[in-house]
Amino acid sequence: MSRLIYTVVCASLLAGNVAGAQTTDTISGPKPLFTLRDGLMAGGFTLATIVLAPADRHLTHQLQIPARQSNRLLHTGADVFRILGNPGGMITGAGLYLLGTANGQRRTQDLGLHTVEAIALGAGATTVIKILTGRARPRISADDASRFQLLRGLKNDNYRSFPSGHTTTAFAFAATVASETQRWWPGSRWIIGPILYGGATLTGVSRIYNNAHWASDVMAGAAIGTFTGLKVVRYQHSHPDNWLDRKLLRAGVMHVNGGGWVPTLSTVSY
Repeated sequence: MSRLIYTVVCASLLAGNVAGAQTTDTISGPKPLFTLRDGLMAGGFTLATIVLAPADRHLTHQLQIPARQSNRLLHTGADVFRILGNPGGMITGAGLYLLGTANGQRRTQDLGLHTVEAIALGAGATTVIKILTGRARPRISADDASRFQLLRGLKNDNYRSFPSGHTTTAFAFAATVASETQRWWPGSRWIIGPILYGGATLTGVSRIYNNAHWASDVMAGAAIGTFTGLKVVRYQHSHPDNWLDRKLLRAGVMHVNGGGWVPTLSTVSY
């Protein structure tokens, strides 16, 4: 994952300096935010969540077998992917934005900003659903995966299982980065995409392993994160004059002035 992040950063910085780089956005004019393909994707995620629900208890019990819980490799892997999902996604997105701002690289700045935006929107949607559904976490209800109760999520975190917030964040990060980078590096869809989505999937599995979520929680989080990431990128690039981009993508190269760092407007074209 660290090598992948390094590759994304280097590629975006290089692309910003290549002669003949884009001078306009890759999407010209407003595009429909939702399409038939989105409906099919939503249907697929919904069906997968429904199909997984009856297996929630079995899958959780399988990962809670003492031999698996005491396996050092599995335990460490679960911790690593949990942290990479959250707060790793937000930290990386913010870091890319600041790096792009400091170096005057519009694409890197754009990538970071939209990643942070997608994660924030996904987290907001997930929190609302968690509170409304009030599903008990496996550690509270190990033998009953159907314990939902309206607004019980207001009580405490033990009843905010559905959907998985870590998974939402991981998939929002994956969807945003994969969608953004393939705009200026088309071949990356077969490199960055599988790696990021694979890592996001492992983040979801780690939450089941840690007895914090059911499998259907993870699938729902994956759906929310994926849609949030894809829709943020599509909307922001088909509406290049949107308020957020106008305000936050204007900050440019940092330079020293009297011993301090101050921002200037970037002249880098996109």
